[in-house]
Amino acid sequence: MTQSPFTLEANGLVLAVRLTPRASRTGLDGVRTEASGRPVLSLRVAAPPVEGAANAALTAFVAKSLGLRKAEVTLVSGETSRTKRLHLSGDPQMLAARVEAWLGG
Repeated sequence: MTQSPFTLEANGLVLAVRLTPRASRTGLDGVRTEASGRPVLSLRVAAPPVEGAANAALTAFVAKSLGLRKAEVTLVSGETSRTKRLHLSGDPQMLAARVEAWLGG
């Protein structure tokens, strides 16, 4: 069984992301496994990694893709790293179902 790139919390879930900035287009590349063995969601954004533009594009893309408000998606860690952790606020089970549906199709 493949591990999920997210962990459930009491007030939402934390999503592990591997971000590629300055891509030709913004999109989802699926789930990949880091060298440490941890699964991460591989995403790319067209925005450059300058003055938080790529992070803003990332949170906006995740929010839009999962039907959330931008305020419900916050960057927890990895502000200057390619590997980031996002917190999604809401019902954990509902959010997990949305993420699984997004990954599936």
